[in-house]
Amino acid sequence: MVINLGRTLPMAQHVKGKRSAVTCHLKCANACAKGVCNTSGNGYFRDIVDAQLSRRALLGLGAAGAAAIVLAPSLAGQRAAASTGTAYAAVGETGAFGFAPIDPVAYTVDSFVVPEGFDWTPIIRWGDPLFADSPAFDALNQTPEAQARQFGYNVDYTDIIRTSATTAILFVNHEYTNENVMFPAEQLESDVERVRRVGLKAHGLSVVELTRTSETAPWTPVVGGALNRRFLDDTPYAFTGPAAGSELLRTVADPEGRTVLGTFGNCSGGTTPWGTILSGEENFDGYFRSSGLSEAEQRYGLADEETARGWENVDPRFDARTPGYENEPNRFGWIVEIDPTDPSSTPRKHTSLGRLKHEGANVIVAANGRVVAYTGDDERFDYLYKFVSRDTYVEGDRAHNMTLLENGDLFVARFSGDSPATEIDGSGTLPSDGGFGGSGEWLPLVVDGASAVDGMRVEEVLVHTRLAADRAGATKMDRPEDVQPHPTSGRVYVACTNNSDRGTEGKAGPDEVNPRTENRDGHIIEITEDGGDQTARTFGWTLLLVAGDPARNDSAYFSGFPVDEVSPISCPDNLAFDTAGNLWISTDGAPSTIGFNDGLFRVGLEGDQRGRVEQFLSVPREAETCGPVIHDDEWHVFVSVQHPGEDGSFEEQTSTFPDSMKQAPLSGAGGGTFAGPRPTVVQVMPVAAPSPTPTPTAEPTATPEPTPTATSTPTPTTTPSASPTATPTQAPTRAPSQTPVPSPSQSAAPSPGPDAPLSPTGGGVVGGLLAGAGALATAGLAFLARRKRENGQQPSETTDEV
Repeated sequence: MVINLGRTLPMAQHVKGKRSAVTCHLKCANACAKGVCNTSGNGYFRDIVDAQLSRRALLGLGAAGAAAIVLAPSLAGQRAAASTGTAYAAVGETGAFGFAPIDPVAYTVDSFVVPEGFDWTPIIRWGDPLFADSPAFDALNQTPEAQARQFGYNVDYTDIIRTSATTAILFVNHEYTNENVMFPAEQLESDVERVRRVGLKAHGLSVVELTRTSETAPWTPVVGGALNRRFLDDTPYAFTGPAAGSELLRTVADPEGRTVLGTFGNCSGGTTPWGTILSGEENFDGYFRSSGLSEAEQRYGLADEETARGWENVDPRFDARTPGYENEPNRFGWIVEIDPTDPSSTPRKHTSLGRLKHEGANVIVAANGRVVAYTGDDERFDYLYKFVSRDTYVEGDRAHNMTLLENGDLFVARFSGDSPATEIDGSGTLPSDGGFGGSGEWLPLVVDGASAVDGMRVEEVLVHTRLAADRAGATKMDRPEDVQPHPTSGRVYVACTNNSDRGTEGKAGPDEVNPRTENRDGHIIEITEDGGDQTARTFGWTLLLVAGDPARNDSAYFSGFPVDEVSPISCPDNLAFDTAGNLWISTDGAPSTIGFNDGLFRVGLEGDQRGRVEQFLSVPREAETCGPVIHDDEWHVFVSVQHPGEDGSFEEQTSTFPDSMKQAPLSGAGGGTFAGPRPTVVQVMPVAAPSPTPTPTAEPTATPEPTPTATSTPTPTTTPSASPTATPTQAPTRAPSQTPVPSPSQSAAPSPGPDAPLSPTGGGVVGGLLAGAGALATAGLAFLARRKRENGQQPSETTDEV
């Protein structure tokens, strides 16, 4: 079978809780079953998570909160009842807009849940058309030619770059594919090559033009937009930097070692100050078969075994045992830079940032003008990196700025703690100084164009970066994923998703930066560069939060914020910020740890709100929350929903998201519908406020017709009661704050600077607005624009991203 699901999955007996063995198999090639790649003797950086479980009841956020959540139809076809509550509920002083935090949603519920006063709509789904010649989506008759002209599969890093009040550019990574829910069993068995080739085309990247009728209307894709583009397995990418042309990158198909086809395993990313996109190639090893004999191959998880998708059977470059293709795996594992404004541009892989399992990369311009990029290596016991550009940023010179990641210095982090070692006992109990923290240093790997690692040339350091970091003595961490510098404070936030191997037999035990054994829930690290200088060689650090459900985990920690006033959170993954300076966290793996669906959370960072975690949304069952985008000047939030219903099969789907829940914009324009899950980019926005019913005319008419009225209920808000799977949690209640709700942010996005190259492009609106969302796009959301005007704020027409 093409994805080897006909046999026992390698991780089936090893995953804990509700973690899916399918994810392990298809996303990261069963990395945990293969043992730890990092066998160096370096110190370990981890944190805090599962101590002993309490038998207290699950933490509840209150009856009002339970009544506030919005449940789409479940698999049983149940619908939530309407509520007559207020349109907006207060949460205090965090954030540029208020919402009542939702209760956590049980992992069995197949719904997309948002707060009271908000609604959601799909923007674009797997298989939706992108071009004028795109064929209609047909789940039963997929072809590689069709998929190449359609939106790809599992959506991850996402950005929506507004180019005017009514136009934008959407960028999305397509990380991997779930063939078990994409194809009927008969096709998986008997039409293997077609399935493999469709999967190849479903990977990669997408750029899509968006349009909307007003600032308060939902975005819809522009089919045939001038900027629309799919980056596929045969798209050429140019290598840049010191390793470009190295013998380590040469193959029989590319004897110069300067051009590679395709990008795979693209996870998170970032948008640069000059308007390009950075995409991280993460679990690339799962696409290649190799000899697995060399130290470098083993360090990157490459092995001599059949891959999950069997691409080595349709393209010899995926079998590194093939003469001439031994170096093909070395051509993946890079940070890729894409120009979404130029559909004819050649994307680039920057060797200066090193080769590893990049979650993504995010850039900040330091005070001295140098560009600093932070990136994490997403595997157990791997490292955190920093790149500092050789050249400086020039405002308005986009061509120059697009070269800044080609040359510079590369560093890896080493951490140390400042609490007495006797107080770090593995339980996660805070030391006497009241927190976990300390100092750190950035260890040089490449400086001024020369290797800083004994016995390794520059190109070896950059191609085999993990080996170089081992030799440098970096601190091992618990799957460092998204790393985001704060846009105003400059502090750096690192999401460490989890590491259940911490302190297990044969593995490193707890220490100051690894204070708890079996880290299943993850944590967030806050780094402050010395002197506030992002180019500094030393830094201070602290743990912002130690994730978990406080009702069951006594060691969960939220920077001192009361644990009975936070939403339970587990497995932090992607990070974003709003204009008020709050951190937003999307999660990946909460079902496996705390038994709830993954979601999106807002966290206060300052004052008495520091550490306050509030859940904003929950994704459907078996899905991961990816790519959060916060446009809080418009009260709009966007997420990508990855691998919904991944544990099902084509014949027995476990999720019907989104087609059974919401009609998508392109359903009637070639997008079709599907009785199974479709990875989707979703927009969340405020719903209509109650408005008076127009007074009927007193004059009789020949053919009386009912007078239309604007909806007076923001959205269904009570949970179904007939089915236990439709009820998020049974929990003690806690009333939400009744503080007056803040209005949308009064500070508009900054005006476009000289680097803003964008102008409105593309055709008109394709397809109608979502069915049932007419009030959302007219009377309802017009209320938001009216409220802006009443507050003296004009609708924004800026091009800058929040």
